[in-house]
Amino acid sequence: MNISRIAMIVAAAVVTMPAPAQAQGQAQDWPNRPVHVILPYAAGGSTDVAARFVGEFLSRSLGQQFVIENRTGANGNVAMDAAAKSAPDGYTIMITTEALVSNPHVYKVTFDPLKDFVPVIQLSRQPVVIAVHPSLGVNTLGELVTVVKRDPGMGYGTGSGFGSGQSIVMQWFARIAGIKVDQVAYRGGGQAINDLIAGHVKIGSLGSTPLMPHYRTGALKLLAQSTAARSSSLPDVPTFAEAGIAGLVFDQWVGVFVPPGTPAAIIARLNAELNKALQEPAIRANLLKAAQDPVGGSAEPFAELVRHDFGTFGKLVKELEIKVN
Repeated sequence: MNISRIAMIVAAAVVTMPAPAQAQGQAQDWPNRPVHVILPYAAGGSTDVAARFVGEFLSRSLGQQFVIENRTGANGNVAMDAAAKSAPDGYTIMITTEALVSNPHVYKVTFDPLKDFVPVIQLSRQPVVIAVHPSLGVNTLGELVTVVKRDPGMGYGTGSGFGSGQSIVMQWFARIAGIKVDQVAYRGGGQAINDLIAGHVKIGSLGSTPLMPHYRTGALKLLAQSTAARSSSLPDVPTFAEAGIAGLVFDQWVGVFVPPGTPAAIIARLNAELNKALQEPAIRANLLKAAQDPVGGSAEPFAELVRHDFGTFGKLVKELEIKVN
């Protein structure tokens, strides 16, 4: 048999290799170079904290560096656009919040959150918390309502832009309470916290993570949390319902996504490794300390949550008349 005939046989064998075998080979070989982890927000916020915990684990467990890239701008749309256009090879992943499914209802975006991203796993959930500077002199939501009615249009800081979960929670509360407040949007929770502690803004509507150290020291007061039940990390902070604002329930989530076309075997391996990370005692303890409840599990329930929240945000943005100024 001549050399050309042998080459043809080998080539045919490669082409006809069963798809599961090819996929398994891709997963076993992945990753063989650094993986880029795109975050839509600045360092110090909830997304950044969760990403760094699991990124360090993945770097150890998989033997390649998972490089965190904070790409801020346009309430996360800059990073989301970049992630949607990235190569579907497992070497670019995105960790983001529910802003992925709220932004398209507020901004003109270049991506479809349900078609241009594949959910891999939900890392955590946390409440959005209403925080105030002590100088405001309030200890309850009721007292805050009284103060804002005397000074309508007070600014409140968020770690994300208009139409984000933090924005929606505050505007939802304001609608129910009959008050007017104006959003001051920052590029990350860390930046918003700095101005809140300094008193440049007196009110914050933020994910719980960056608030925790300042709550523990008394630098900030927390008046309400948006989840249905009190977070185990915030046992002394009432829910909105307990504070007299019925019907306002909202979970802020952090999750991992890849572009469509990413090999299923790589997605499955990434999901498995991230589940291992979320079971590691130190990571669980650190997330809980940051008031984030670890979630994990398979991709399917997270995908269902993403689809559900896309519809929910569409209704809320319309009802609350949230528009980009």
